[in-house]
Amino acid sequence: MAQYTAQILWERGEQDFLSNTYSRRHSLRFDGGAEVPGSSSPHVVPLPMSDASAVDPEEMFVAALSNCHMLWFLTMAVKRKFIVDRYFDSATGVMEKNAEGKMAMTVVTLRPEVSFSGANLPTQEQIVQMHHRAHDECFIANSVKTEVRCEPVF
Repeated sequence: MAQYTAQILWERGEQDFLSNTYSRRHSLRFDGGAEVPGSSSPHVVPLPMSDASAVDPEEMFVAALSNCHMLWFLTMAVKRKFIVDRYFDSATGVMEKNAEGKMAMTVVTLRPEVSFSGANLPTQEQIVQMHHRAHDECFIANSVKTEVRCEPVF
C-alpha cells in the first residue's frame, strides 16, 4: 500500500464571502514540494470568481488519467526494447449529466502521439497493444467510473 497527499489551501482574506462573489483561486501543494495555482472552472463558476489561468479539478482529472497512461506506456515500450523519443497527448474530458442525472466527467479521450527511433520500431498493432496494456495497468483509470478512451495518433 502507498499513500499520497495533497494540500489544498484557500483563504478568504478581506473578501465578502456571503455575497458569493469570492475568488475560488487557491493553492494545491503536493508532497514532493510542487505548488500549483488552482481554481474552479470558469465553466462552473463564472469569471472573475474563477481564475482561468489556474488549474481546475476537471483539468486535473483529465491530466491525471493522461499522465498515468503515459507512464505505463513508457514502461511497456522499454520492456519491449522500443526507444520512445517523444510522447504527446492532447487529452479531453466531457462534463455532462450522467445516467443518474448528476454532473460528471462522462468521457475522457486520450490521443497519444508517440515517436520512436532506433532499429527496433514497433508496428501499429504493437503500439495499440501497448496502449491497451497501459490502460489496463493505469491506477487512475482503474479507480474511476468514467469511460476512458484511448485513441492513438499515428
